[in-house]
Order: sequence, then structure tokens, then C-alpha cells
Amino acid sequence: MARRTKIIATIGPASEDEDTLRALVRAGMDVARLGLAHNTIDEAAQRMAAIRRVSALERRYVGVLVDLPGPKVRTASFGENAIDLIEGTNVELRIGNDSSDASVIEVEYEGLLSDVEPGDRLSMGDGRVILEVTDVGTDRLEARIAHGGTLAGSPGLHIPSDRLSVRAPTPEDLEAVERFVELGVDMVAVSFVRSAEDLLCLPIEPHPAGPIVVAKVETRAAIDDLPAIIEAAGAVMVARGDLGSECSIEELPILQKEIIRQCISLGRPAITATQMLETMVSSPEPTRAEVSDVANAVWDGSSAVMLSGETAIGVDPVNVVETMARIAERADEAFDHRGWTSELSDLRMTDTDDPDTSITDAMTQATARALEELGIATILCISGSGFTVRSMARFRPSARILGLSANERTVRQLTLSWGTTPMHLPEEGDLENRVFEALAVARDRGEVSAGDLVGVLAGTDVRSRSTNVLRVERVPEV
Repeated sequence: MARRTKIIATIGPASEDEDTLRALVRAGMDVARLGLAHNTIDEAAQRMAAIRRVSALERRYVGVLVDLPGPKVRTASFGENAIDLIEGTNVELRIGNDSSDASVIEVEYEGLLSDVEPGDRLSMGDGRVILEVTDVGTDRLEARIAHGGTLAGSPGLHIPSDRLSVRAPTPEDLEAVERFVELGVDMVAVSFVRSAEDLLCLPIEPHPAGPIVVAKVETRAAIDDLPAIIEAAGAVMVARGDLGSECSIEELPILQKEIIRQCISLGRPAITATQMLETMVSSPEPTRAEVSDVANAVWDGSSAVMLSGETAIGVDPVNVVETMARIAERADEAFDHRGWTSELSDLRMTDTDDPDTSITDAMTQATARALEELGIATILCISGSGFTVRSMARFRPSARILGLSANERTVRQLTLSWGTTPMHLPEEGDLENRVFEALAVARDRGEVSAGDLVGVLAGTDVRSRSTNVLRVERVPEV
């Protein structure tokens, strides 16, 4: 069985040249992430253009995800050489962006002195260093290093989200969204979401006319408003770094499973992120614990697993993606497809008050069962918006999913959907034309062979808002 779980790779200095990008695509990168917390809008736009060129050269669709920084608090740079912060020693935190060292840490956040109180525990670098604030002065914070560690570059400083005076999306986020919508970006991730209302502030059209909005769940408030956030989002990211700082660490695996479960039941792709193969930033192999973490994320039902520093600044980004692909593929092979389908059928899947959605629910559920009973190995999902494909993918069928759309942006957005091979459908037209073209495209691409028995899932016509047709077809000869 080919790999079904998608791989998102962050593009940075170690992976931005076109030769490396081409190698990443060949290694298995499905979606390229451009993080704006470390890059300017212009730098990210240049990388996006390079990804588009490479995708065309490789004749493979690669989605582009722009990750907005939100009210992310970062320190000024510690420099290229790692610095040890020793447990039990004292440090000062000041507002600034020049430089940081082991005794004075500058923080790029104007609300630092007003948002933090004595007794607060602040984490740096996704929990590598923990600070306890002992005093708040007029121009600095004083803190004790409760847990020491090694830091380099400009790590994030986690301040409890309910203290932050700045909310997402920030004015800088909105500026970036406007630019990348013009460039035709496929997905936009919103950081530090606290409620569904935060997502509604983005000035974009619903996908596929606009990008898919990915809600990053990394605050306690987001957990409290999770059902509404999932409903308002196009996809959800379990951002375990800051979420692990907001919640008790032992609670994090349980939250990960529950967030993914709710996302998939509603047909929203779920991304698991942060420290998946972090050892490979500097090592050629992951730890055994990291391998198990990736496999468990697959078995939890993740639509995609994400690499951050491993591919952005790591010593061998291509090796990282190849390693992730092997782990995910092997975990996919052991996935309990029948058990998942049975469990999902018992959940509330979508808003049954919407008749169009209810029809799609019923059709995709029936299709999942029919595929198993008939032993059909491939299902062709024809969709304008991608909704049919995502609805089918949530059942995690053992059959391969070919997602076909006449909308190029929809095709790129389907790079995030579990188990889906995105394909462009040149014809719209009536149902018969679309089915004929879909079969021909899949055959000519070598995805199916003449004579194969396949399932075809579609709407009656291109204007149909529901998936209401399931057909079993024989792939025609040329």
C-alpha cells in the first residue's frame, strides 16, 4: 500500500534552492509550508514562486501553506552558536530585538512588561528552557531559570495566551493574507486562535475561491471553543509546542487524539505538528521515540504530519522527508481501516440540519462500505470544491482515492487530504462527460488500467451542492 498520510515540509534556508526543492518533492513532500515568523513577506513570496516552478517541472501538485505568525512572541537572536542557559541562574528580560545572551534576553514584544506577572512560568524554544518570573520592573523582568537548556537563533517565548494583549489575526497577519491571496496561495494557517470569531476576521472568500483556512490549536481558549473553531475552519493543526505549554504535558496526547477525532468526523483535515523528527535537525536518524510518535499520529487519524526546523534549517532536509515517508507508509499499512470506518459511522459527522451535507454524509458512508464489500481498489471522487473528496477521505478507506476537479486551486488544496491523489479534470459538463473524462485521465496517468473496476463518486451536475451519485464503472480501453 502506498503512503496515505500527507507530509508538510517547512521551507527555509536549508531547503529553499530549487535543486533541494525538487529533491523534496521526489522524496514525498505533499505541501510546502512557508512560516512568516522567521521570514519577510517578500522572502516567502519568492519561495512560493520557486515551489510553483518546481511543482510544474516535476509534474506533481504541491500545495503551499503560508503560516501567519500571529501574536507570536520571539526573543532577539542568541546567534548562530548555541548558548547554554544554566538551571538555577538568573536572567533579565528586556524589550528589544538586537541580541540575547545567557544573562540578558531581549524580547520582541511591546506588551512584555504589562502582560507578565511575578510567578508566571515562561517557556522558550517549545519547552527547552523554562523561566520563572520573580519580579517585574519598570524596564525589565527578572527571572530564574527553572529548567536549563541550549538555545540558538530566535526561539519563541511562550506567554500564557489569556495574558496576551494582542489577538490573532494581527494587522501584520492581515497584510500578509492580502498579499498571498493575490498570489493564489492554497492554504493559510492562523496562529494562536482563541475562538471561531478569530477566523472570521480574515478578508478571504471561502475555499476554493480563497485559500483553505487552517486553525492552529495551541491555546487553552481554543480547546474550550474547539467545536466552533473546527466548524469555521477548513483544516486544523495540532500545534503541540505552545499547546503543551498551555496545558499540562500529560494532557497533550489525549488532546491530540480528541482534536483529530473531532476534525475527521466533520471532514476537516487534521495536521499533527511540532518536534516530530526534531533530532534530525542535526542527526541523520531520528530517535526511536520520534519514530513511534509519527506512527501514533498516523494511527490517531492525522491527515498530515508536519516537519518544521528539520527541513527548514536541518543538515539534510531530503533525508528527513524520505525518513518521514517511510515511517508514515509503514504505519499506513498497519492502519485499521475497518475499525476506523465503523467507529466514524457512530459519530456525529456533520451538520444534519443541512440537507446537502446530509446527502453527502450518507453517500460517502455508503461508498466506504461498498468499497470494502465489493473489493474495489480505487475510488474516483469528482468535486468542484473538494468537499466530496474530504468527506470520502475521513472514512480512511483501504481503497485509493483519486480526487479530480476542474478547479486548479481545488486540486492543489487536495494535497492536504489523506490518501488522495490530486488530479486535474479538463472537462466540467454534465455527469456523463465528467465520469468519462475522469476515467480517461486516471487511465492515461497510469493510476488505473483498462478493464479495472472502480467506484465513481460525484454530484449530478457541476452546480450540485451535494454528492448524490455513486457508480461502479469499468475503465475503458483507449
